[in-house]
Amino acid sequence: MNYNCNFYVELFKPGINPDLDCLIFKGKNRINKTDEQLLNLARKGDAESFSALVKRYETQVAATVIGMLGHCAEADDVGQETFIRFYKALHDFRGEAALGTYLTRIAINLSLNEIKRRRRRTWFFPESTDAVHHLPDENKPEDIEMIKLVHKAIGQLDSDFRAVVVLRLIDGYSTRETAEILKIPEGTVLSRLARAQKKMQTILSPFMGEKSDD
Repeated sequence: MNYNCNFYVELFKPGINPDLDCLIFKGKNRINKTDEQLLNLARKGDAESFSALVKRYETQVAATVIGMLGHCAEADDVGQETFIRFYKALHDFRGEAALGTYLTRIAINLSLNEIKRRRRRTWFFPESTDAVHHLPDENKPEDIEMIKLVHKAIGQLDSDFRAVVVLRLIDGYSTRETAEILKIPEGTVLSRLARAQKKMQTILSPFMGEKSDD
């Protein structure tokens, strides 16, 4: 699935996010620096360093929020808010988890908050992301329709199960890492993933010429 995102462009538009208006760009190239180097510079107010981190991780964040919320305006908002929260917490980030994991945790929590808001408004969940084992190949035209069906199937999962599917099957985190991000036992990750896969098999079987065991 292509996770096209414009977090970077929208994030730094003047007046859009007041929290970032203090950043002043000086045209310096920071692309070859490590995360740690960029973090240290960003903490000192270096705009290029923070923007380099956004560019480096925006696709990963996009995969997470689109996986949770579907392709929608709220996903863009949550993606931007993830980096705004990160900017505000720059001095609190101690590197106890990898930066990508830290950002994913923020994105998941914000996405779950959005889902709760949707429930309060009795909105129907849009679509989400991944498949029973692996997504079909997005580069094959014959698989495009199946990809759409898979997204719709994930959209029918409860948010707790959806978060596990997105982290394990989309973002590629291990069972242990998923458990740490969601703050649940590894056994719970495994059981939720198994139940989610079973649910998706039931939903998708009519379209795949298969019979469900249920």
